[in-house]
Amino acid sequence: MIRRRRGRTRIALFAGVCALATGIALAAYAGHTLRTLELRTVDLRFSIRGSTGPPPDVAVVAVDDRTFAGFQNKLQWPFPRRYHAKVIDRIAAGHPKAIAVDIQFTEPTDAADDNALIESVAHARHVVLATTEVDAQGHTNVFGGDSVLKKIGAVAANASLVADPDGVLRHVPESVDGLTTFGVAAAAVAEGRPVPKPRTGSHWIDYAGPPGTVRTYSYWDVYRGVVPASAFRNKVVVIGASAPSLQDVHATSASGSEWMPGAEIQANIVESALRGFPLRSSPGWLNVLSILVLGLLPALAIRLRAVATPLIAVAAGGLFALAVQIAFDHGRVLLFSYPLLALVLASVGSLIVWYVLEAFERALTRDAFARFVPEAVVDQVLARTDEKLRLGGEEVFGTVMFTDLRGFTTFSEHLEAPVVIDLLNRYQTQMTEAVLRHGGTLVSYTGDGLMAVFGAPLEQLDHADRALAAAREMLVERLPAFNASLRAEGYEQGVKMGIGLNSGRFMSGNIGSEQRLEYTAIGDTINTASRIEGLTKGTPYPLFVGDSTREALTGDAFGLQYVDEVAVRGRQGTIKLWTLPDEALLKPGWESELAQDPAPETPDAAVLTV
Repeated sequence: MIRRRRGRTRIALFAGVCALATGIALAAYAGHTLRTLELRTVDLRFSIRGSTGPPPDVAVVAVDDRTFAGFQNKLQWPFPRRYHAKVIDRIAAGHPKAIAVDIQFTEPTDAADDNALIESVAHARHVVLATTEVDAQGHTNVFGGDSVLKKIGAVAANASLVADPDGVLRHVPESVDGLTTFGVAAAAVAEGRPVPKPRTGSHWIDYAGPPGTVRTYSYWDVYRGVVPASAFRNKVVVIGASAPSLQDVHATSASGSEWMPGAEIQANIVESALRGFPLRSSPGWLNVLSILVLGLLPALAIRLRAVATPLIAVAAGGLFALAVQIAFDHGRVLLFSYPLLALVLASVGSLIVWYVLEAFERALTRDAFARFVPEAVVDQVLARTDEKLRLGGEEVFGTVMFTDLRGFTTFSEHLEAPVVIDLLNRYQTQMTEAVLRHGGTLVSYTGDGLMAVFGAPLEQLDHADRALAAAREMLVERLPAFNASLRAEGYEQGVKMGIGLNSGRFMSGNIGSEQRLEYTAIGDTINTASRIEGLTKGTPYPLFVGDSTREALTGDAFGLQYVDEVAVRGRQGTIKLWTLPDEALLKPGWESELAQDPAPETPDAAVLTV
């Protein structure tokens, strides 16, 4: 139940973090916080898509550096209008769908020049004339006013280019100051019908590629008649400036580090309009859905495996980026920055929470393990646990120790319970310190005794030596010191103890259920060690060492003394027992132990000849 509740708490925390990250991304989306970044991702999409080739329905006649060189710099800009008239006549001879002149003619000049241009426009028909000067009613002063334009069959349109906040031209509105924008009007004239209105107030300009992609002819070459009229057949021809000196160059989504001439930008707008502005933004509901999906994904990913969350997040981000680019290539501008923000925030937040929880649980586990395992090996033990901090069970070869107090029942029968508990805690502290100091692992306390293993959970080649040294320290140093403290507190009678050591193979690891896990050791070696410890009761010997432990010693055996060979219930054959030779360790009054500490019959009972 505890583990299950902890799991539910973790899931709730991860879900909460992802929900918070998603909420932040949605708030940023609603407030257009990342608008500039989002727009720049569109520029990147144009760069990845690359050029789609020269658009077939438009062409540009550019007033370029070649034009000024051709006129040998004798003409100043703006050119006399008779030159424009001649160029329009050349283009009109090819029967284009429309001619869009991105040059303003709002003020009168020389009468002969003005009339020559007006006549050429009237003859060409389907001509759109640019202006940026519009009155409050949406009227212009091109050629003197709308009435003149109507007579000659021309259309005036607003040539203003509206940049995004970062100064890049990506969108074109339907109209500016009440007058249809230049490119939209040129497409409408060419098609003979209005262009569909945008849903969001402006259209995406679907650039065919970087500067120079649109087929461009020099104004000078057209003026001289070098360009055949057939080059303009069934096209919308945009006449405008491209020379940098005329300062009609701009940053666009597709221009990269270069700037694109205004005439080519207008040609891209015309081409986009002729195709119904195929590049369109995704609907709001799809944007919100993409933020929700990527924002909540890490909560599901971290349930699989925390270390895989970054990989899953990167993979999800990569697949999403690929989907965004594919959609762009097919005319759909999907939201990118905000869903990715949700994914990054949720992933990082989930990982932080996971590592904090893991660090907290590992710290708790470490503190708990440190009470049973020597400090020096705690980190090594935890390094062998799984991600749920479980130590896997394994068969080991080690030494098992059981201890028990003798005469404590009689000693404590007249003491109050708090005093008894205090004395037991002091005693167990001393014995536990001896186990840990020699590298043993405390498995459990058994009332007024304990069970410890040496050689598990970490392998120790000298496990038997460590166990014997710990037993000797208990009997030679710890127990006498504890009894001395008892006498100093006014207790006349001290306590005695029994210790049993046995070596062999046993299973070491965690055991239990989802509700409770405990580190333990099980096997015949464990049972035999317990029975050997029980054999010390009613004998003068405080320590019995099984023959298996004596054989496993690699160093000082402290001159172990042979005691007897006995049969232990539950085992086939007999066991040789050894003890420390120090007579000072012999228990006084050992004959009365069985009477003082009566115990129920157990399989541990055996007959020992003393």
